[in-house]
Amino acid sequence: MEFFDSHAHYNDEKFKEDRDKIILENYNKGIKYTTCIGYNLQSSKDAVDIAKKYDFIYCTAGISPNDINDNVYEELDEIKEIAKYKKIVAIGEIGLDYYWNKDNKELQKEVFVRQIEIANKLELPIVIHTRDAISDTIDILKNVLPCNKKGIFHCCPLNVELIKEGLKLGYYISFSGVITFKNAKPDLAVQEVPLNKILIETDSPYLTPEPYRGSRNDPSKVEFVAKKISEIKELNLEEIAKKTTENAKKIYNIQ
Repeated sequence: MEFFDSHAHYNDEKFKEDRDKIILENYNKGIKYTTCIGYNLQSSKDAVDIAKKYDFIYCTAGISPNDINDNVYEELDEIKEIAKYKKIVAIGEIGLDYYWNKDNKELQKEVFVRQIEIANKLELPIVIHTRDAISDTIDILKNVLPCNKKGIFHCCPLNVELIKEGLKLGYYISFSGVITFKNAKPDLAVQEVPLNKILIETDSPYLTPEPYRGSRNDPSKVEFVAKKISEIKELNLEEIAKKTTENAKKIYNIQ
């Protein structure tokens, strides 16, 4: 079986010591495609460097709501240039996070919109991070500035209303190892997403799925996310692997 980890952070410091080893091992384990996600200026540059090294790794560029600093507008100019690289498949991760950052909501919204503008100019989809900010996220996508190429709700909160709204807008829904957690109750959320709109991800090195919680996550563990989806939807694992790979290729425009 082949898997596509639609959202991983090989550019994270936690992979500094063994990045190349892990990347090659995971490819040989069946992780035939991975998108390395940028979340600030430096990590976006690092994602590009990794994608240049490996044919099967793609990348994104963006500034997450948790990485907004005093130089954000200058950094957005650089993101716009970085995102012209041919293996950049989306602008992200971008969005709103009112869990970690309650004091700069208006700035978060402005930076989110600015990056949707970049995506529209470059004809790219977006990768959305939203936490405790569902209403404002949907409002921006629906009423302020829609993204022409749509995108992905990454590590999607297990909120059925958010999923319904996201699907209505034409977005893909990506699930992470969170759906394997013992207290997660993911069934209703996963059942809400049709097979042609579902993606799998690790968000590694974070959100390690059961039964490996507590250890560093990596893209090889995306299979546990796929297995959980297959159980909930009562479909075989091969079908979930195949469909989620097709979906990721489609939204990221990978031939």
